[in-house]
Amino acid sequence: MSAEAEGERAPPGLLPLLRELGDLKRVRSASYTGSFAERCFAQSWAWLAAGVPARDVARAATSRALAAARLGDLDAATLGAAGITPDAVRAIRHRAVTELADPLDPALRSWLVESAEELPSAPAPGFVGRLARQPRAGVTCPGRGRLVLEPPENHAEHSAAVAVAGVLLAPSWNADPVTVFVAGLAHHLHNALLPDSGFAGEMLLGEWLAPAMARAREIALDELGSELRETVESAC
Repeated sequence: MSAEAEGERAPPGLLPLLRELGDLKRVRSASYTGSFAERCFAQSWAWLAAGVPARDVARAATSRALAAARLGDLDAATLGAAGITPDAVRAIRHRAVTELADPLDPALRSWLVESAEELPSAPAPGFVGRLARQPRAGVTCPGRGRLVLEPPENHAEHSAAVAVAGVLLAPSWNADPVTVFVAGLAHHLHNALLPDSGFAGEMLLGEWLAPAMARAREIALDELGSELRETVESAC
């Protein structure tokens, strides 16, 4: 197979890692509200809204997700509160990321393993909470009954998982991981207004589907500053 052909698809070795990252939609703990994936989504948008460069946000969020795939909610704050020194916390998290990063593209692996954690805290845009409260539709098909999945994931969890997976898959298509990350975070902004009726329900809107989604997306984008909005629109 030529090098060009190899770049057209992801290596199979990534699949187990992607499954583990998908499971972060179900990682919860007593100290936090919502799953890790839901909080990853909120934190990423909060950083972006605070003016943190998208490159730094993509790096930090993806690195934290890799660590959480092994440590769950044993994050830096929790480990520190338990009396573990900052140097030891960094070493623990570094080992967690390194353990999972082996199948990644070498340049991407190095970028993520050495990620810095110190980013400012800030409030997230209002649409973040609405997406966290908006459940995914489950499996739908025109003319057939809905297959409901329990517990349903929400759109914040789904979007975070897509964004992080996109970063890991980007090198396989010579894509920019930062652009893919931002697009992943934003690809369901319309659902901050529109409940997810699934493919079957959407098809019933007919010619109104595209303009309704576009208007709903605009309402969410209106909550962003002009520079961030431009970044998001360009990525999408």
